[in-house]
Amino acid sequence: MSLRQMFKSHFLSHLIICYVFLASGLIVNLLQFCTLPLWVVNKQLARKFNCRLAYCISSQMVAALEWWSGTECTLYTDPKSHQLYGNENAIVVLNHNFEIDFLCGWTFCERFGVLGSSKVLAKKELAYIPIIGWMWYFMEIVFCKRKWEEDRKTVTQSLQNLRDYPEKFWFLLYCEGTRFTPKKHQISMQVAESKGLPKLKYHLLPRTKGFWVTVQNLRGTVAAVYDSTLNFRNNEMPTLLGILNGKKYHADLYVRRIPLELIPEDETECAAWLHKLYQEKDSFQEHYMQTGCFPSPIVNLPRQPWALINWLFWTCLLLYPLGLLMAQLISSGSVLTILVSVALCTAG
Repeated sequence: MSLRQMFKSHFLSHLIICYVFLASGLIVNLLQFCTLPLWVVNKQLARKFNCRLAYCISSQMVAALEWWSGTECTLYTDPKSHQLYGNENAIVVLNHNFEIDFLCGWTFCERFGVLGSSKVLAKKELAYIPIIGWMWYFMEIVFCKRKWEEDRKTVTQSLQNLRDYPEKFWFLLYCEGTRFTPKKHQISMQVAESKGLPKLKYHLLPRTKGFWVTVQNLRGTVAAVYDSTLNFRNNEMPTLLGILNGKKYHADLYVRRIPLELIPEDETECAAWLHKLYQEKDSFQEHYMQTGCFPSPIVNLPRQPWALINWLFWTCLLLYPLGLLMAQLISSGSVLTILVSVALCTAG
């Protein structure tokens, strides 16, 4: 193991990363709470402030993926469509096969300048969790209880609220509803058989109601659906712990731009369209498994420095006073303090 890899996998490095994320996240949440009066005076300005504040949190996780672990992301897409990414509102349909696929979705957003304003459909319980949940609350994330009778009205209202959003945004949607596992896949295909639907090999059956409601309420606001299919080279199954340990992965992302007007407005027809889309996604995954690439040109997508700059800013800001305190304690000659310092440096 190289010295660099030892440093990245060291317990003290992990402690610093977690401390910076938690401390900066709570500071950002506090600043978000301070924007509450601004919502009454100037709603659009408050939204813009919260986009920048949210970026301070989410970009740290992107920086961990891109700069700490060095994970690379290759984009397969039509070069003509590529010119529109980041310049229009869109619904991004992602497959849900990996522990870090949400991070790759955020990386996609980051490289096209919409990370701070990106939206998701999330479980209601997440709104009460500090840092990420509170950040999402102020970002007007669409929360649901996964009980359609209760969700229909609240989800519809939340989506309608985005119609006058002042920033370009992408709405990230996992139509499968949950991460792919062999057991879930078996159950899902039993449901497909009972409903007379074609079976999928690499995906679960998509949940059509949430997709239809999202499309219907964002018509006229979003321009397209970005059908996104993610895979990792060498059949790797990346984890958050692997990222924290500095392990490098290589992601391949295939994105197709589908104009929103091509999606049927009728609920039944829209459901059939989505099922067909997932059959196509399945064929793309099969092509990847056989050839190691997706059926589209590669577009160069360099990583942006802003996530790293933000991460370094918070690290320096939060470690400087901590370092001064530690130096004062050690210079005081306290045996206990010195022993604790040595233990932290040698742990891991």
